[in-house]
Amino acid sequence: MKVRLYTELAMAVALAIVLDIISKTLPIPRMLHGGSISLHMLPIFIVALRHGWKGGCLAGVMYGVVNFMMAPHIIHPIQVPLDYPIAFGLVGFAGWGPLKMGAEGRGAVLSARIRLVAGVMVGNGLRFLAHFSSGVIFWGQNAPPGQPVWLYSLIYNASYMVPETIITILFLQFLLSRSLLSRTMERGNS
Repeated sequence: MKVRLYTELAMAVALAIVLDIISKTLPIPRMLHGGSISLHMLPIFIVALRHGWKGGCLAGVMYGVVNFMMAPHIIHPIQVPLDYPIAFGLVGFAGWGPLKMGAEGRGAVLSARIRLVAGVMVGNGLRFLAHFSSGVIFWGQNAPPGQPVWLYSLIYNASYMVPETIITILFLQFLLSRSLLSRTMERGNS
């Protein structure tokens, strides 16, 4: 069973990288120091919703390491883990407890659609906090003169994370409505 799980995690990370590469070929605005609107977190969310927070966090950390190796933005040694494995690993909390798909049998009262939206918001919300913290601590020198560092980090990170969260939710809802995601979730929980 573990071999199957680890294979799925590796495939999700590979698909996330492919989605990230594809997004870089599209005419989508990119932030100067990293960050863009993309569906690259979609496979990580699916893993988290299928296998819970542990599988999701592991897939997120793996993606963060590979993402760093492909396109590093380094300003300080401590910033690297905060912006890469920690930030992307936190996405895995989309599959925490009652948010995990298939939780109905364990007394969960949330519908699949609500769990999906809540999971993506929790996962990307935690990721946002990691990037926001990194922005305040390490990237503050990029703030325009007179602008508080926290406001600069908030605007910078929200400008791509909010649209990415909305697009990810819409895409996952589409997959769920087509029963593609629900069948995948059922198989992951069996």
